[in-house]
Amino acid sequence: MKRNFSSFSKQSPATHAKRKMRIIACIATLGGLLFGIDTGVINGALPYMAARSELNLSPLQQGLTTSSLTLGAALGALIAGQLADRYGRRKLLFYLSFIFLGGTFCCSIASNALKLIVFRFILGLAVGGASGIVPTYLSEIATEKLRGQLVTQNDLMITSGQLLAFIVNAIMGNLLVNTSGIWRWMIAFGMIPAVLLLVGVFFIPESPRWLIQNQQLPMATKILCSLRANQAQIKTEISAIQKSLAQQKQQHFDWQLLKSPLVRKALLIGIGLGIVQQIIGINIIMYYGTTILLKTGLDHHAALIANIGNGIISVIAADMGLQLMGRWSRRKMLLNGIGITTCSLAAITWCSIQLSNLKIFPFLIIGLSMIFLFFFQSLVSPTTWVVMSEIFPQPIRGAGMGIATFCLWLGNFSVGLVFPVLLSSLGLAKTFLIFVLTNILAFIFCDRVVPETNGKSLEKVQFELRRQAKKKA
Repeated sequence: MKRNFSSFSKQSPATHAKRKMRIIACIATLGGLLFGIDTGVINGALPYMAARSELNLSPLQQGLTTSSLTLGAALGALIAGQLADRYGRRKLLFYLSFIFLGGTFCCSIASNALKLIVFRFILGLAVGGASGIVPTYLSEIATEKLRGQLVTQNDLMITSGQLLAFIVNAIMGNLLVNTSGIWRWMIAFGMIPAVLLLVGVFFIPESPRWLIQNQQLPMATKILCSLRANQAQIKTEISAIQKSLAQQKQQHFDWQLLKSPLVRKALLIGIGLGIVQQIIGINIIMYYGTTILLKTGLDHHAALIANIGNGIISVIAADMGLQLMGRWSRRKMLLNGIGITTCSLAAITWCSIQLSNLKIFPFLIIGLSMIFLFFFQSLVSPTTWVVMSEIFPQPIRGAGMGIATFCLWLGNFSVGLVFPVLLSSLGLAKTFLIFVLTNILAFIFCDRVVPETNGKSLEKVQFELRRQAKKKA
C-alpha cells in the first residue's frame, strides 16, 4: 500500500502541515462516519423490520437486533486495540473497511431475525475497532495544539453519519411507502462510505509514534517532517517519545502491567469515561428516537421527519464542540455537559408524568431531546473521546483505548438491550427517571476522577498521571 506524501509548494510550511493533517483526519474519520451510519440507521429501520409482514420482532428481539452491533463493537474494540499495537493503526483500518463493507451487505439481505442479529454483531466488530483506533491514530499524528480538534472531528463525523442515516431513513420511509423491505435499502446505504474508507486508507501514513515504538525511526522521521511546520522541533518530539517509551519497556499489553500505578490509574479513568458516556443515555435518543416519538402520539412518517431534527442538532453541537475544544478546559466541558443533560432528562420525566395528555406533549419531548442532544454532543461526547485517547502510556495506548472502548460498548449494549424492555414494562416517565439517576452518578465520577489534559503533550499527561498514581499508591 503506497503512502501519499505530496506537498503544495505555494503554501507556507505551517499551512501545508495543518492542511495535510486535516486531510488525513477526514479520511481516517470515515470510520467515524460509518460508526454513525451503522448505529443511527436502526432508529428508523427498526419499526419497519419489526412489522409482522417483515421480521415480526418482539420487544426483546428489537433490543437484541439493536444491541447485537454494540456487543460486537465491544469485542471489536478490545481485539482491534491490541492488534493495532502489534501491526499498526493504518493496517487495521484497512482490514476493518472490508468488514464494514461485507457486514453491511449481509445485514441488508438477512432473511430472519437470527441472521440479522448475527450479521449486525459481525458489523459491530468493525464499528468497535474503528471507534477505538481512529481517535488513537488522530491523537498520535496531531500536534499538541491541534490534537483536541482532530480527535473531536471524529465525533463530528459520527454525528454526521447518524444525521445522514436519519435523512436517508426519512426519504425512503416517505417516498417508498408501499414498498416492502424498505429497511434493507436503509441499511445498504452504508456500503458507500465503506468503499470510500477502503480506498482512502491508501492515502494516509502510519502513526509516527507507533513507528518509533517499533524501531522504524527513519519512516517516522519522514512522516513527521511532512506533518510538522517547525522542523527544528521534530528531534525534540522524537526524543520525548523515546524517553516515554523507555520508562515502560513492555511493548505490548500484558495483565502484569496492572502492577503499574500509572496503568491502573489510566484504566480507571478510561473505563469509567467509557461507561459514563453510555449510561448518560445518548443512545436511547439516537437508537430509539423514532420509537419514543411514536409513544408520544406522532405517526410513523412524522416521527421519521422529526427525528432528522435530532440529527441536525447533533451535527451543529458536534461542530461547536470542535470549536470549543482547546478553548475550554476538558473538565469544564465534561461537568457542565453532564449537569445539563441531567436537567434535560429530569424535565422529560416531569413532562411525561404531568403533561402527557396535552397536544403539545410530543413537541415538548422533541424540544427537550434536542437540548439533551445539543449539550451531550457539544460537551460530553467529544471530551470523553479526547481524554480517553490522551491518558494511556504509548506502549499500550492501542490496547488501553481498546479496553476502555470495550467497556463503552458494553454499556452501549446494555442500554440498547434493556431500553425497549423498560419502555414496554415501566413506561416513558419511569424509564427516563432511571437515566436521571445514572447521570447523577456519572457527574460524581467525573468530578472526582477525571484529570485536566488540555494544552499538554501526551508525555506530560503520562508524567502527571504517574505522579498522582504514586502518591495514592
